[in-house]
Amino acid sequence: MSNFIQKEYSYSEDQCAVKEESVFYLYSKRLIDIVGASTGILILSFLFIIVAVLIKIEDPKGPIFFTQKRVGLNGKEFKMFKFRSMVSDAEEKLNELLKYNEVSGAMFKMKEDPRVTKIGRFIRKTSIDELPQLFNVLKGEMSLVGPRPPLPREVEMYSKYDRQRLLVTPGCTGLWQVSGRNSLGFHQMVELDIKYIEKRSILFDLKILFKTVLVLLGSKDAY
Repeated sequence: MSNFIQKEYSYSEDQCAVKEESVFYLYSKRLIDIVGASTGILILSFLFIIVAVLIKIEDPKGPIFFTQKRVGLNGKEFKMFKFRSMVSDAEEKLNELLKYNEVSGAMFKMKEDPRVTKIGRFIRKTSIDELPQLFNVLKGEMSLVGPRPPLPREVEMYSKYDRQRLLVTPGCTGLWQVSGRNSLGFHQMVELDIKYIEKRSILFDLKILFKTVLVLLGSKDAY
């Protein structure tokens, strides 16, 4: 599947969202990613330890981190890191819950997901579960700002238009997250991601990062 996407989207002549990126932008964005992710890991290391301990206390047999295959730039698959916020067999239970999906399109969201643990509800509400993705940023698989990386099964449902999301490096946060997040549907997310791809610049990235902090301080949309 990833090879197909790589072949389909490695060129940009007929993609409405693609624009020429300057060398300055690409190098500056990568520098901001490295400095930002490194600083974040250093400052938040004590929080990482606290969350890890709480996850183990609630479920001693389960892992601290949850890794999941995601689709990144040009359809290349990678393992995305998160703090585990669900029961250990959450993936196996997903098929039973698909009928309760609360968003349309190629995404699954369920506000009262029974697979989420007690500590999981807190770290998801505050987006603390996403912090290990800073390591994905250091590895170059993700950026601080960009479209959220989809699951392979979601990409299989994408139209050609939707796959424009895969034309840039996925991010930890993006225009979708600061514009409503879980209150928005799949098609609204795609439109916001394409808008980001069309407008992307260092200034726009910094604006989204600033808005992300404000959203995290007062968000009611995360679950």
